[in-house]
Amino acid sequence: MRAFRPASRTGRGPRERRPARIRRPGPPGPRAPRPALVLLGCLPGLAAALALPLCAGGIDAAGSASAARRAHPAAAKAVPHTAPRPRILPRSAWLDARTRRAQPPPRYDDRVVAVFVHHTDTPNDYDCADTPAVIRGLYTGQTGARDWDDIGYQFLVDRCGTVYEGRAGGVDRAVTGAHTQGFNHRTTGIAAIGTFTSGVPVPRAMTEAIAALAAWKLGPSGADPRGTVRLTSTNSLSRYPAGTTATLHVIAGHREGYQTTCPGAALSALLPEIRAEAARLQGRTPTGTP
Repeated sequence: MRAFRPASRTGRGPRERRPARIRRPGPPGPRAPRPALVLLGCLPGLAAALALPLCAGGIDAAGSASAARRAHPAAAKAVPHTAPRPRILPRSAWLDARTRRAQPPPRYDDRVVAVFVHHTDTPNDYDCADTPAVIRGLYTGQTGARDWDDIGYQFLVDRCGTVYEGRAGGVDRAVTGAHTQGFNHRTTGIAAIGTFTSGVPVPRAMTEAIAALAAWKLGPSGADPRGTVRLTSTNSLSRYPAGTTATLHVIAGHREGYQTTCPGAALSALLPEIRAEAARLQGRTPTGTP
C-alpha cells in the first residue's frame, strides 16, 4: 500500500501483462473493451471539505475475459442461496453535475463469486448526513488527481449502515471494479467509510450492512459466504503473479489479494462474523453445510 505507480495521462495507467493461458474450460463471459490498468492504493485524495486519503486496489485489464471465465469454474454448478436486497442509495445521492466527470461505459463480468472488504482510510468522526460529501471527495481524488475513469468500489457503507452505490453500471449487475489489484473480475468491492486499524471500534450497523450486501450479491452465484473461492490473478502487482490461481475467502479482506493492511486490523477481525451473518441471511445452516 505504500509504493505506487503513477497513472498515465489516459487515466487507465500502464497496460498489464496478460496472464499465462490455462487450459481449463469455463462458462462463457461477456466481451470487454481493451485492457487498462491503474495501480490503486491509499493515496491522498481531494475533498470539498476534508483532505481525504483513499484506499483501493487497482484497475485490472478489463479485456481479460478469459481470465474472468477461469476465475471460478465450479460456479455454474453452485446452488443459488438468495438473500433480500438491502436498501442502496443511488449514485445521484452523492454525485452532482458539478462533480461528475465524463467516463467510458461500464465493464461487466458474468457473475460475482467473491467480495473484497475495504476501508477508505478516511476520518471516522463524520456525521452520516455528510457521507455524500465524503464519497464525492473519494471520487474526486480518484477521477481528478489520479485521472481514473470512476470510483473503484462498487459499494460504500457509512458508520450508520447506509449503503451507497459506488462505481457506475447498475447495482444488480456484475460490474467490473477497480478495488483489488489482480482480482477485480467476478468480485465486488465494498468499502467501509473510515479507518479501522487495531483498537478502533467498528460500528455494528456498518458490519451488518456489509454482511447483508455481500449475502445479496453472492446469492445468484451460489457462493457460500463462509467458504473459499479459487481466483486467477490478472496482475503481478497483486500478492500473486499474473496467471496464478489463488484460494481466497469468498468474503475477503483487501489484504488477501494485495500487499496492504486494508481493511485494517479491527475490521479484518470481524470478517468471520460478517461471513456467518451473510450465510444466515442466505438461509444456510449454522453448521456450514451449503
